[in-house]
Amino acid sequence: MHAAVITALNTPPSYGEHPEPVATGENEMVVEVLAAGLHHLTRAKADGSHYSSNGVLPLVPGVDGVVRDNQGRLRYAVLDDTALGTFAERTVIDPRRSVLLPDNIDPVQSAAAMNPGMSSWVALRRRIDFPKGQRVLVLGATGSAGRMAIQIAKRFGAAEVIAAGRDTARLATLPALGADEVITFDQIEQAADVDVVLDYVWGEPTGQAMIQLLTARTDRRVPLIWIEIGSIAGDSAPVPSAALRGAQLQIIGSGIGSVSPHEFISELPELAIAVAEGAIEVRARRIPLAEISQAWTAETDERIVLMP
Repeated sequence: MHAAVITALNTPPSYGEHPEPVATGENEMVVEVLAAGLHHLTRAKADGSHYSSNGVLPLVPGVDGVVRDNQGRLRYAVLDDTALGTFAERTVIDPRRSVLLPDNIDPVQSAAAMNPGMSSWVALRRRIDFPKGQRVLVLGATGSAGRMAIQIAKRFGAAEVIAAGRDTARLATLPALGADEVITFDQIEQAADVDVVLDYVWGEPTGQAMIQLLTARTDRRVPLIWIEIGSIAGDSAPVPSAALRGAQLQIIGSGIGSVSPHEFISELPELAIAVAEGAIEVRARRIPLAEISQAWTAETDERIVLMP
């Protein structure tokens, strides 16, 4: 079969022949890959920069995908701890870490949406108590995951969603997805009285935004939950001690480890249905797996989906 293979860190995968996968355990199944998303997580695990990366090479990347099992059923499968990922014609999955999908779904749309959508969906369902009527700030709202976070927060009953980002052209498209207000990072004080922050940025921008937001809060005794989900601006953020001592601020993370595999999987069926019904908009670009070397470093606001 053909697959994309990484043989050295910090180099794009190359497309070529690869040995056929073999199911060796009781809970393993060889499946046909139909579509696999190229996510930030995929790149970070492949270059060793993600905290869950094990650095094992050679590596067939791909942490998830839409697959067809040996009974012809469609599944969305998660593979986050294997050297044989989904950037291949066939791979091995643990069916317990997959969910069945409706037969009429678009594999590309599902492959594009599930990983970025999962980030805010699981954060709001599994990491905090999120009653209806909460006010939410999405930091990094112009990326795929941030755009979906706006829609998901609204779906879960948020009374107000404020979208923050740097690209004003992309920000202008977000009210159509449900954003009640769009702001740039130098306007962060306008979101001072939110209840929850979904942070896809971290790094220096988060450190600055945090102190500006807390300083401008009408009442610092009102709880603020800051959920760290992504780190596109840096792995470390300068959090001033005053932010923790001078306000009712709680900082938590949401990701692999803070949420168990079982918790992730249990949320996937409902998310998959929402995507299949078109309730959550996602922009996807179909690219043949053979073009992986060019796609690996492509800059686009669409979610790249590779098709073997």
